[in-house]
Parts: sequence; structure tokens; C-alpha cells
Amino acid sequence: MSIISQNKLPLSSQHHFHPCSSPAFHSRIHCSITTTTKPNRLVIESSTVHPTPFQATRRAPPQLNDPSLKSTWLHRVWLVSGCTTVLISLAKSLVRVASLHIWAEPTLAGLVGYVLADLGSGVYHWGIDNYGSASTPIFGTQIEAFQGHHKLPWTITKRQFANNLHALARTVTFVVLPIDLLCDDPTFLCFVGMCSGCIMFSQQFHAWAHGTKSRLPPLVVMLQDLGILVSRSQHGAHHRAPYNNNYCIVSGVWNEVLDNQKVFEALEMLLFFKLGVRPRSWIEPNSDWSEEIGDPSQLTTN
Repeated sequence: MSIISQNKLPLSSQHHFHPCSSPAFHSRIHCSITTTTKPNRLVIESSTVHPTPFQATRRAPPQLNDPSLKSTWLHRVWLVSGCTTVLISLAKSLVRVASLHIWAEPTLAGLVGYVLADLGSGVYHWGIDNYGSASTPIFGTQIEAFQGHHKLPWTITKRQFANNLHALARTVTFVVLPIDLLCDDPTFLCFVGMCSGCIMFSQQFHAWAHGTKSRLPPLVVMLQDLGILVSRSQHGAHHRAPYNNNYCIVSGVWNEVLDNQKVFEALEMLLFFKLGVRPRSWIEPNSDWSEEIGDPSQLTTN
């Protein structure tokens, strides 16, 4: 059997077809059955493929001493600022708890903050992994970074500490500082301090989840094994097809619940039917999100 067309584009071509709401890809397949000794072939006649907004960012692998992986003084300033606002929340809460002799409510509030930080990290991670692009207002830089992270996930382990955390630290500063100045409730302050602190450091927890056990601090490995921090094996599943699970990067405690109940899949279907927007996780798994194998040993941190 042979299949004949005017413009032949084999399915093994390096072209990738991305589902999205942009102009549709039109194709016609002409079939004819003839007697032949040659192997069967399938070819597709195609019209012009229009560029899509979900084209993944293509970056060259970082080189030795790449400045994009290094911390600047501005990064360090924002990190100190974020840490300071979190510590003020926790310190004010502790002082008030000691003076009022109430421990149960603030402790419970801190635990709730920790659990909700994991949920928030998953929702946010799902959103910027699947929607938007580098040109999206406000979130474009983080969207580009997270979507590009799927191509070279090991580079996060080479980012210096303040470089990795400064963006979240800046957000924490602006959100938490007014609360520190205006609020004296120890329960609420403990919740805010714990939740914002976990969110701010979630990118470091994320980096540790990409680390090898032999290179991680023993305390980090213990916390990962206890499920207090997201584990390497759990987050590793996020970087394997179909790339639509294990989004939470604080403790990962919500991952099983969200994935088993197909919460994100339901949200994706809702957005698609309501707005006509398709998530990037619907893309052919072996295209834009497949990992490019690099040599992490070529990179160093200073």
C-alpha cells in the first residue's frame, strides 16, 4: 500500500504540532492501494503551519560561569528583605504568644500555613507551566523560566541561592510587610509567617528535589525522606510524560490528592470549554517538554 500526496511531510519530521486556539492546521491525506514490494509509507500533504503562542522557549544550555545563574547584590538585598519580613511576623507572633500564654491556636495556624503553602505552590506551578508566555504581563519572566526549566531541569541546581529566591522574596516583602506593620494577632501572624516563608523558599526546595542524594545536606535528605520537603522521586515524576502531575514543590503532600482527583485536568477542561484555551500539558509529550540532555558537570557554582 502506498499513500500519495503533492507535498510530502513524513510523520518522523522534526515539526511539532501544538494544540492551541490559534489558526488550525489543515491537512489532506490521499490514499491509493497498489501492488508494490516497497514498505508501506504514510505521508501528509500540509498547508502552512502558523506559529503558535505555546512555542516553548529555546535556550542554549548555560555555560561555565554563566552570569544568569549567579546572584547579584540586588538579588541578595531582596532575599534579605523577604527573610526579614517573615522573621518579623514570626517574632511578633512569638512575643504575643508568650505574653498571652496561648500556644495551640498559633501552632495550628502555622501548620495550616505550611500545608496551604504547598497547595499554593502547586496551583501557581500548574498555571505558569501551562498558560502564558514570556510576553505575559507581570508573570512573563517566571513563565519563561518555568517552561524553559523542562528542557534543562538540572540547571536549577546550579543557580546560586539568592538568584533562585529573589523573585519570590520580593513578592513576600511587598505582601507581608504591611501585615507586619498593621497586625498584632499572634495566630494570624504565625500563619502569615509560616505560609510566606515556605512559599519564598519553595524554589530552594524545588532545587533540592533535583539534587542527587550524595550532594545534598544530610538534614535535607532526612526531611525529604520524612515527607516534610518534596522528595526527589516525587518531583522527578513531574519531569516525565505526561507532564501533568506532581506540581506541588513545598512538601508535595497535596500531589496525590490533586492528581488522584484529577483537579488540574478538570480545571484545564473548564478553561478550554469556557475560554477556548488549551494548556501546554496537552502538547505531544515528546516535543517541547522533553528534556535536553546536557552535561551538568560543565557548570560550577561560586
